[in-house]
Amino acid sequence: MSVKAGKHARELLLKEYRGALSTLSKAMPGYPFGSVVPYCLDAQGHPLILISRIAQHTHNLHVEPKCSLLVGERGAEDVQAVGRLTVLAQARQLTDDAAIAAAAERYYRYFPESQGYHQAHDFDFWVLEPVRSRFIGGFGAIHWVDQVTLANPFAGEGELSMVEHMNSDHANAIAHYVELAGLPTHAPAQMAGIDSEGFHLRIGQGLHWLPFPTSCNTALEVRQALVVLARAEVWPQAAPASA
Repeated sequence: MSVKAGKHARELLLKEYRGALSTLSKAMPGYPFGSVVPYCLDAQGHPLILISRIAQHTHNLHVEPKCSLLVGERGAEDVQAVGRLTVLAQARQLTDDAAIAAAAERYYRYFPESQGYHQAHDFDFWVLEPVRSRFIGGFGAIHWVDQVTLANPFAGEGELSMVEHMNSDHANAIAHYVELAGLPTHAPAQMAGIDSEGFHLRIGQGLHWLPFPTSCNTALEVRQALVVLARAEVWPQAAPASA
């Protein structure tokens, strides 16, 4: 497995925000059961989902936590010519109050509408802990990926502070990012999250991940990257990954 394949697989997981969750059916033993779930990535870079206690996939996971999440590039005319990723994982329900609070704070930033039904109905947070992944980057580019996720060095108060600062004080810069990246303009963009490799913008109910030109490991590096992008006339090319 090349470093490049792992990076591209992780970028696909970041770029998308919904996938097909496959569980083993409780009602029909031995058969896979597919459903669609929105997700964001937690502090460890693992997919975080919010699912109803009465849903079939939840009943299935309580019996057998082995599952997979299939993610593909949105809007593709030829699905076999673009990237797709199957993450084989162990699902784990969050039960610790502190972990649930941290998950809720992050998830609500990505999916604000979820706050209402989470608090009013019986929904729980689950984390999908990757075991191994299969990444297809197009025709002939097929890899098993043992490590697809990357911990977010800013997760928690640091990330929240940067996101709130950008949304409250730098709306013009965010609008410039939208223009540079050619993103939809039907609704104002809000920053939803920041990781070492890029950041998420929420436009309406859609999420869009944009890469930094180079990885950022400190808040100062993030600030410098955001300033560069705010002044750029075209989106800078990201540094290529090693083979």
